[in-house]
Amino acid sequence: MENYIVSARKYRPSTFESVVGQRSLTTTLKNAIATQKLAHAYLFCGPRGVGKTTCARIFAKTINCMSPTAEGEACNQCESCVAFNEQRSYNIHELDAASNNSVDDIRQLVEQVRIPPQIGKYKVYIIDEVHMLSTSAFNAFLKTLEEPPHHAIFILATTEKHKILPTILSRCQIYDFNRISVEDTVSHLSYVASKEGIRVEPEALNVIALKADGGMRDALSIFDQVVSFTGGNVTYKGVIENLNVLDYEYYFRLTDYFLEGRVGESLLLFNDVLNKGFDGGHFITGLSSHFRDLLVSKDPITVSLLEVGANIRQRYLEQADKCPLPFLYRAMKLCNDCDLNYRASKNKRLLIELALIQIAQLTADGDGVGNGGQVAERKTLKTVSVRPEQTSAVSMKGDAVVASGGQVRIQPSPLSTNAQAGNGASATQAASSVTNEPPLKKDVSTASADNSMPIMKLSNIGMSIKHPKLKQQHITQTSQKASTTSTGPSPEKDEAFNNEDLNYYWQEYANKLPNEQIAIAKRMQGIHPMLINNSTAFEVVVDNEIVSRDFMALTPEIQSYLQEKLKNSKIQMRVRISAPAEKVKAVGRVEKFQMMVQKNQALMQLKDEFGLEFY
Repeated sequence: MENYIVSARKYRPSTFESVVGQRSLTTTLKNAIATQKLAHAYLFCGPRGVGKTTCARIFAKTINCMSPTAEGEACNQCESCVAFNEQRSYNIHELDAASNNSVDDIRQLVEQVRIPPQIGKYKVYIIDEVHMLSTSAFNAFLKTLEEPPHHAIFILATTEKHKILPTILSRCQIYDFNRISVEDTVSHLSYVASKEGIRVEPEALNVIALKADGGMRDALSIFDQVVSFTGGNVTYKGVIENLNVLDYEYYFRLTDYFLEGRVGESLLLFNDVLNKGFDGGHFITGLSSHFRDLLVSKDPITVSLLEVGANIRQRYLEQADKCPLPFLYRAMKLCNDCDLNYRASKNKRLLIELALIQIAQLTADGDGVGNGGQVAERKTLKTVSVRPEQTSAVSMKGDAVVASGGQVRIQPSPLSTNAQAGNGASATQAASSVTNEPPLKKDVSTASADNSMPIMKLSNIGMSIKHPKLKQQHITQTSQKASTTSTGPSPEKDEAFNNEDLNYYWQEYANKLPNEQIAIAKRMQGIHPMLINNSTAFEVVVDNEIVSRDFMALTPEIQSYLQEKLKNSKIQMRVRISAPAEKVKAVGRVEKFQMMVQKNQALMQLKDEFGLEFY
């Protein structure tokens, strides 16, 4: 009986052309060989099973080939190629750094590098899993790696580039290998199946490619496993059964349930998935991917991102037409949140079931799409203008009353006779029927003279438990003040102020500046503005033009702030650059304290009482 060879070894590429999914890298290596521009050290890095070691072997064989082809490939006929194919070449050495990672192993390698090749031009040293070398081994390898003999070429291969010392990386040409696409993987598996005489379904190969996650070696290993299970007839059902993969059909049915708002059927389907032994985290991850595939199927531009077979692709396109975009956005968000919380949840099944219920509710009502799954009945709020004497009457009828500016919103309660009558009365008529008043106009801004009475906010209605008289007095004063202001605004007189008041609010403004303006805030805290000749204008003295420009830009804002705080509309700010002989003294902590004491003498008593000092 002939010895069986797994597909990953039997169909391992032997030429650059047969390498799958790394076209740009193989082209670069072929051009380097053709132009004789070979580096002394290469670093091949990337995920497992994408062809790093394979490309290193092909490269080593090709540079030693005595008669390469016009396409830059090895001839496989010369003595060097034959010796390599028969695994007896002395010019190519492979070292597994995972088991030979000590300083002694590297020193032994360095001693071998000095010996020139007997056949061919180069001695190639392929060090696999180079990130496993110890720090001491790396340091012992540095000098040789930087200046090897002219006949020595090093090819380092690793899956974890970040673990390699920067001094090693700087001495190598780095080639990053990509994950192999699903399309390339399916194509290569079809080639292997045709060579082996195995019948396959395209959807089955697509599932194998997705399971391999970009690794060709993993894909071929899974392929061999499935072939053994199915007896040479690889079908879609056989693959999902053998690999324990959830069928697409579950997700298509579940999405139909969501679109129809059928919560019960969704939960039963999830229970069926759990009974078949599938993990809940795997299920919610697959559901997220399903919604993502539906989203990319909505636009012809993004359909190319759909990595499924032709038959399933058509089903995605058909179901995507039924799914509104807001539904897909919210469903993806809910699935992602569930996936993030799955590991920390103690009741994982309930977590997923809640997510399924929320997704099903997204389309339970017309207004439910896009509102986070919270479908609730909405009652129309009636907005009317109500006079003070009417608000209490409205409240006694049991309706929900909400103050909004100068208006009152009335939400009919279940016991309200107007709400149950259903006679289509307007909001204004409903409010007037409660108080037996004629209807009022809805818009306060367009009210007539009859409607010019002040509107009372509901926050003022009622009484205080502790001070009932004060509360009632406050209501009366508020009404009187509102009636006074309704007759017309009275001109306010500008109040007087002094330097202490000015400096107090100057510092207050400086302390309110945001962190982005911390520099000018510090400047303001060190400046002591002074009134000019007892007028309303004050002067700010700065020491250079740059600071002057900053203060000039803030002048309107500072003036407005001080006018409001000091209640004087005539305040003006002037900025002046100090003369050469003039000293602008910054206000220190002692000066600040003295200014505060002038405002409040109790601070000095507090300082003396506790024996406080300035530092």
